[in-house]
Amino acid sequence: MNATTHPTYRSRPGPLHATLLAGTVPLFLGALLSDIAYFRSYQIQWSNFSSWLIAGALVFCGFALLFAFVNLLRARPRSGRPLVYFLLLLATWILGFINALEHAKDAWATMPAGLVLSVIVTLLACVATWIGLSNLRTGDAA
Repeated sequence: MNATTHPTYRSRPGPLHATLLAGTVPLFLGALLSDIAYFRSYQIQWSNFSSWLIAGALVFCGFALLFAFVNLLRARPRSGRPLVYFLLLLATWILGFINALEHAKDAWATMPAGLVLSVIVTLLACVATWIGLSNLRTGDAA
């Protein structure tokens, strides 16, 4: 019988949290690809696609951020990888929101800032998903 002096907390996302988290990457990636298509063709519909994809990604990322916040509150100690994961998701959502505001402008005015923001947000979403879906444990390595 092994007794621990502190409880082991599993902070790996549950199925719903993982689905919401994993849904942010293809939506932000789709927005990035749409921005690249708009940058190369200047057909306004690509900018519209990006706007809708960013809006969907923000919904998914927002709910994943809520789950990450609850997991952070439950984690002991509230530092390390759970905190980094939460802060990455928060930065992803904030920059994604700024990107959505950038894409709300006239299509011609979205370039190049919209494209640059889409690259940054997509990279942040990938890193946050990688950390979020990896084995985040505090306490004993059981």
